[in-house]
Amino acid sequence: MSTTPVRIEGDLDNPSRWMWLVKWILAIPHYIILVFLWVAFVLLTVVAFVGILINARYPHWIFRFNLGVLRWSWRVDYYGYAMLGTDRYPPFTLGPAEDYPARLYIAEPGRLSRGLVLVKWWLLAIPHYLVLMALFGGPAFVAADGEDKAYGAAAMEAAGSGIGLAGVLLLIVAIALLFTARYPQGLFDLLMGIMRWAIRVGVYASLMTDSYPPFRLDQGGREPLVQDQESGADAPPQAPSESE
Repeated sequence: MSTTPVRIEGDLDNPSRWMWLVKWILAIPHYIILVFLWVAFVLLTVVAFVGILINARYPHWIFRFNLGVLRWSWRVDYYGYAMLGTDRYPPFTLGPAEDYPARLYIAEPGRLSRGLVLVKWWLLAIPHYLVLMALFGGPAFVAADGEDKAYGAAAMEAAGSGIGLAGVLLLIVAIALLFTARYPQGLFDLLMGIMRWAIRVGVYASLMTDSYPPFRLDQGGREPLVQDQESGADAPPQAPSESE
């Protein structure tokens, strides 16, 4: 198994049974700021597109800013209605916030392909877009075992209605929290895999890497082990090198 330039982490942080009911209100300041940050993200990505065409480089300062926007968004998503993975309020920062339960790292690229920049964000990414449409907005099914089998059965029934798998899983998580004060580990792992897939595709489509996202649902709070090609031993992927 190979690693990617993108590393997404999430630590399940004992969310309470009722906090998810009011997070939509508590997160409003973040949502307002993120609207402006994402407008800047899109505009700067256009500038980066031109920069890659001219000198095959993603401008460093734009990369740092756009990485910060993705980090901020991931923390808010993890707190809010993408994961519900923590009740800790997200910090207002573009920085890495290493002590927060949700973390995102992207290795800054060297030279990028001038040819790929013309097609990767729309043509090459189409297969991934189709998968993400199913995960977030189309019919989907989930298999679960062990103590989460009941949640898996409910998800399969609801997914047949045309609701995206991610939304179905999150609804089941919210109900489980409300009535049992427990976040089912199997659903957490699966939601992390879905979000990991989506973020990797977003990074690729945003021109921040030429590394094609794997068609792989890497579940769990941490990135999976990668195999050392020389020794054959399993080892955790190293953090992408970044200059903060």
